[in-house]
Amino acid sequence: MPAIQLKPAQRAEQRAAAHALNPVVMIGGDGLTPAVMKEADAALNAHGLIKIRVFNDDREQRQAFLAQLADELSAAPIQHIGKLLVLWRPQPAKEKAEASESRAPGPRIVRVVTPAKSPTHRPQVKKVTVLGNQRLTAGGLVKRSKSRLGSAKKRG
Repeated sequence: MPAIQLKPAQRAEQRAAAHALNPVVMIGGDGLTPAVMKEADAALNAHGLIKIRVFNDDREQRQAFLAQLADELSAAPIQHIGKLLVLWRPQPAKEKAEASESRAPGPRIVRVVTPAKSPTHRPQVKKVTVLGNQRLTAGGLVKRSKSRLGSAKKRG
């Protein structure tokens, strides 16, 4: 799979976006192992634009790593500066999940598990109906959402 070819303006845009990123994949003394390739692929799927740190002093070896990563992962090599490599690949389109019942508007039924006071007894499980303007606290209580108060100057 060949690497993605970008125009200079696109490459500059990706380089600017990568400036604030931290390296998410590290290449150690063993070089490009299958585990490193797998992690780089997973990071590209998750983020699209990643930085890779190489713990190697050989510049030609780092350039070879960048070319090999770009070819095998079908990504675009964005930048090689010092011991950092930057790769970009368009993220795969995420499938829209159908509206599940927990995200639907209106009342929803929530299970509340209350631990027992004694470790030999079972926890209490009860189902609670939560309306759209209510929330469930950490203790399992249903509370109504508070109305937002505006500025004192605007109210008066």
